[in-house]
Amino acid sequence: MRIAMLCYHSSPMARLGEREAGGMSVYVRNLAQALGRQGATVDIFTRRHNAGDPPVAAMGEGVRLVHVDAGPPSSVAGPLLPYLPEFVVGAHAFAMAEGTSYDVAHSHYWLSGLAGLELAPAWGARLAATFHTLAEVKLLADPGAEEPPERSPAERRIVAAADAIVVSDRHERDLLAQHYAAPRSRVTVLPGGVDVDTFRPLDRDEARERLGLAGKRVLLCVGRFDPLKRYDLAVSAAALLRERHDVEVVLVGGDLNNDPEAERLSALAQTLGMDGRVRFAGTVPHDGLPTYYSAADVLLAPSWYESFGLVALEAMACGTPVVAARTGGLASLVRDGETGYLVPLHTPELYADRVEVLLANDGLRDAMGRAGRSRAEEMGWDAIGRRFAEFYCGLLTAEAVR
Repeated sequence: MRIAMLCYHSSPMARLGEREAGGMSVYVRNLAQALGRQGATVDIFTRRHNAGDPPVAAMGEGVRLVHVDAGPPSSVAGPLLPYLPEFVVGAHAFAMAEGTSYDVAHSHYWLSGLAGLELAPAWGARLAATFHTLAEVKLLADPGAEEPPERSPAERRIVAAADAIVVSDRHERDLLAQHYAAPRSRVTVLPGGVDVDTFRPLDRDEARERLGLAGKRVLLCVGRFDPLKRYDLAVSAAALLRERHDVEVVLVGGDLNNDPEAERLSALAQTLGMDGRVRFAGTVPHDGLPTYYSAADVLLAPSWYESFGLVALEAMACGTPVVAARTGGLASLVRDGETGYLVPLHTPELYADRVEVLLANDGLRDAMGRAGRSRAEEMGWDAIGRRFAEFYCGLLTAEAVR
């Protein structure tokens, strides 16, 4: 089986937390590598983000990353939609030059979905689309959010034309049906996975010593700096706990240079008297994240909206309880009262209350950490990769029958 993964706007090799590089980049990379271990051949097409990016880079058994010239070879502050035709032409030219065709094209995010609408027919491939986030749902969660006017209509086009749509949980499937009139028969629920070998429990005291957090109670947030992530709730909740616990908030991710969200969080910390208790760790290599997860007492994920919730699953794989918003994929991943807590409302008092329970009960926190590890082991990438391979085979079988 030959599979083309379309990941136009974000490189799967980018570090988590960099601009436009979040959980989707990790998801695409690990899914492709899991499929490669199943015996599939996978080419991941992405926009060239740096002048030094090689045309083709090996990413493991059977997996290649193909850099396509589309716009300037750098991070682009403005819209990427104008460069999409150049990406489509370049990706098709690459396949033609190699004499390659694909059985399945799997697009990730709406921009890649638009590319897939043109590339899949040209390649004679079935088109599967994963949105990761949806414009209509983001605007419902945060009416003040800004989305390109082209996005929602584009998502509707993709929903109408794709052979299949892949979502991480039933909640997202229901949202697609409700807001995009997606036929449930063409929506398949397949969760993402986690690398359980890389993400595993480490000694907490040693991890804290390495990070300069010895003696602290650590609340951790991981991911891009985006108002939708609501890291302000983590800072505000910690401020409510500082009288009883020597607590420190560690924020991993974000571009700390001229980042409005980082500046807003820093100002909030000063206003709440948390200056010196909020650490901005910046972006961290993926293999360095287990140290942060293991050092933490709790991972906080107070997002307005998460389609999957990768960082919550990584934290659970490292034996760290999660206190998360009862929304999207987080509500499916975190088992309330077993692997952490789900918070129904976005208020710092509720988050502080759940965190306080865990900080005051070491036995409970450790038990939830063990339960989280067991939950993560059920979702290792090899098992998830087999499910995706079966799904792709089903797409091809259905087409052959048709």
